[in-house]
Amino acid sequence: MVRLNRHTAGKIEQITMKELSFPFTEEKIRALKVGDEVLISGTVFTGRDAVHKYLHEGGELPSGVTLRDGIIYHCGPVMMKQDDGSWKCTAAGPTTSIREEPYQWQIIRDFGVRAVIGKGGMGERTLAACKEHGCVYLHGIGGAAQVLAECVKKVRNVYFLEKFGSPEAIWELDVADFPAIVTIDAHGNSLHKEVFARSEDELAKRL
Repeated sequence: MVRLNRHTAGKIEQITMKELSFPFTEEKIRALKVGDEVLISGTVFTGRDAVHKYLHEGGELPSGVTLRDGIIYHCGPVMMKQDDGSWKCTAAGPTTSIREEPYQWQIIRDFGVRAVIGKGGMGERTLAACKEHGCVYLHGIGGAAQVLAECVKKVRNVYFLEKFGSPEAIWELDVADFPAIVTIDAHGNSLHKEVFARSEDELAKRL
């Protein structure tokens, strides 16, 4: 556990962050609940539309990539090639996850993914897959791409760069203390679903 101070409306509020570190076992994932704030440390693989569609249609992961007991991040990072040939991440904000809803459930099932990071939430099929297979959806901080890039300590490798281009490639990242919030847990709970239901109730009262 990590305790941090957060300044809200002129007041100091203490929050507790759960540390989620590699290996990302099913036991660790099922211990998380909606609303938990986590700090992620370990290997994360990025993946957006092109990769999800490719895997959904039967494509194979490149040699050296395993998503089993891993984390996939809906992100198209901004990378800079260094003089020594290595890569430096300069922006790593989450992209909208709902685009991957047609594919995500299958990738969780077939590749043993333990967590998905993105923004905006996901739908019923992903919610069901998280419950059945022991996975969580982690909401990343939108509008903080440069801050999140500071959590990327090393770019280990890149795959499918020529095939899909930089934003859609699979980037293998080592992250430390990457912040996120559990908004879909492995027990069938969805903060997004709850908020939507409350919003519909409030709207109905005003009509």
